[in-house]
Order: sequence, then structure tokens, then C-alpha cells
Amino acid sequence: MTDTYLFDMDGTLIDTEKYYRIFWPKALAKFGYEMSDEQALSMRSLGRPFAPVRLKEMFGEELDYYAVRDCRKAMMEEFLDSHGIELKPGALELLQNLKKRGLRAAVATATDAQRTEKYLQKLGIRRYFEKIVCATMVNEGKPSPDIYLYACEQMSRKPEECIAVEDSPNGVLSAYRAGCKVVMVPDQTQPDEELSALLFAKVDSLEELMDREW
Repeated sequence: MTDTYLFDMDGTLIDTEKYYRIFWPKALAKFGYEMSDEQALSMRSLGRPFAPVRLKEMFGEELDYYAVRDCRKAMMEEFLDSHGIELKPGALELLQNLKKRGLRAAVATATDAQRTEKYLQKLGIRRYFEKIVCATMVNEGKPSPDIYLYACEQMSRKPEECIAVEDSPNGVLSAYRAGCKVVMVPDQTQPDEELSALLFAKVDSLEELMDREW
């Protein structure tokens, strides 16, 4: 039986992925670019060095990725600080259930360590995770496997011994390429046929993972 769960954060544990979909276009608009909803969705969980490349592919080599990214981060942080953040339905109950059953958990996220700690502490769920692994700790972010490989290493587990819980295509690809068993809880979009073929399982909500044995 698998005893280790690796969780993505944005869109999987906390309801923030939808705001990236909003604030990437808003930030780009300030620099004179128009981003479609489809383009915004393609940025979900996309880490370095892929995010800068993706934006330049869409809007041209002259785009200042870091200026746009910093603008997006500032706008989004201001919004979340004033409006608050929420757990995804069933997140707390699932984490309590895993702990009660003696199962282990870690976070494997594209978000930087400072914001990850801030969000998890603010929502009162930091104590459920043995390790926090962020994209800034590895060479390449999602969809490369680095984050999940490092998370498995930190938890002293082989990838095939871990369940990776993800909500986005780039996150699924990262966990799958690392060799984890990927369970998808779709957030903004459903997986297509190609992505579905990579999944160990798909569920509609975190509640469906309660008491599961893999």
C-alpha cells in the first residue's frame, strides 16, 4: 500500500489557481499585451525556465517576463491579502484522514517557498506536511519531473511508492515523468484523452480520496 501523498498546492489544496487565470491577463494588459483565456490556462503550474519561454512564444522576444511576472504577483497578492484565500472542498478533512491513518504527506508546488509557507500557515494546514518542496529548490519547474523527484527523495520514497495529487496538465506531466502514481482532481479544465492516459486515477473532488487504499 502506498503510504506517501505528494500534493500540488494551487488549485489542488487551495482555491487560487483561478486567480492566475485572471491576473496574468491583467498584468500583461498593463504592458500592452492582450492574453486570451486559453493562453492564461496554458500557464498553470508552468515553472522556470518554461514560463518565460512560453510567454515570449506568445507575445514576442521583446517581452520582459520578469517585469510582467512581478506585476502579476503584486496584483494577485494585494487581492488575496484583502479578499482572503480558501481551501478546496475536502482538503482539511482529507489531510486529517491521512494523518489519522498514519499516512505521510508533502507539498510539491510551483509556488515559491515564502508564499507556500504563508498560505499553508494562514489556512492552518502546514502541520500536516512533513516536507515542502518548491520550484525554487530544483533546476527546472513543472512540467519537468524535478520537483516530484526531489519531493520523493526528501520523503525517502521511490516515485512509484508515491501518490501525486494534481489539478493541472503541467502538474500531471511533472508527476508522471517522475514516475509517481498521478491522481488528478481537475480544477479549471478536464483532462483531454492524451492527458487521461497518464493518470492513475481521476476524481471530481478531494473528498473522493478519503479512506482510499492504493
